[in-house]
Amino acid sequence: MLENLMDFTYLNRAATFSIPDILAALLISFALGLFIFFVYTKTFKGIMHSSSFGISLIAMGLITTLVILAVSSNLITALGMVGALSIVRFRTVVKEPLDLVYLFWSITTGIIVGVGLIPMAIIGSIIIGLILYIFVNRKVNDSPYVVVISCAGDKAESAALSVLKEQTKKNVVKAKSVSRNGVELTVEVRLKESSSQFVNALLNVDGISNATLVSYNGDYYM
Repeated sequence: MLENLMDFTYLNRAATFSIPDILAALLISFALGLFIFFVYTKTFKGIMHSSSFGISLIAMGLITTLVILAVSSNLITALGMVGALSIVRFRTVVKEPLDLVYLFWSITTGIIVGVGLIPMAIIGSIIIGLILYIFVNRKVNDSPYVVVISCAGDKAESAALSVLKEQTKKNVVKAKSVSRNGVELTVEVRLKESSSQFVNALLNVDGISNATLVSYNGDYYM
């Protein structure tokens, strides 16, 4: 009687994966996730990297590997997984483009490990990690900066732009704010020989009350 009942259980409809196979896939995915997290910490450009995002990279690979193992079991599981994932909505905003690269890298690695292409996952991760480490950490001498200038009027504005044209390699006006108190300019500049002495020269211009130089990562939002 018990044997007849077992014939109708859902356990018999799924392909069997041995415990060593499952553990091996998760272990490899975990090791590659640690490698991705290591590359992320070495290429992070901010002051403090998010530890939760690094843990998410590791967990994303493990979860994706489990999903692929489950989907590869049979057609019913695959259809059910597609239906379940179709109702999921991700609302976390990814601010840095590189963060999206690392997320996609982690998911792709989990997929490749899940289908059993271990050499491809290892070799591909090493190559991607080296490329990111080399190019992201590459020093750029021509770094952009933004200078914010408070001018009393049009004459001071023209004089400020003349100083920037003479003492910077390149300058582009990004924003201009006009009020009854004067004009505020936001200008993106490229320094000559990494010198910021032009900021001191701006204060010597009549009509300029304040000049602030800040680092700029290249993104601009209105």
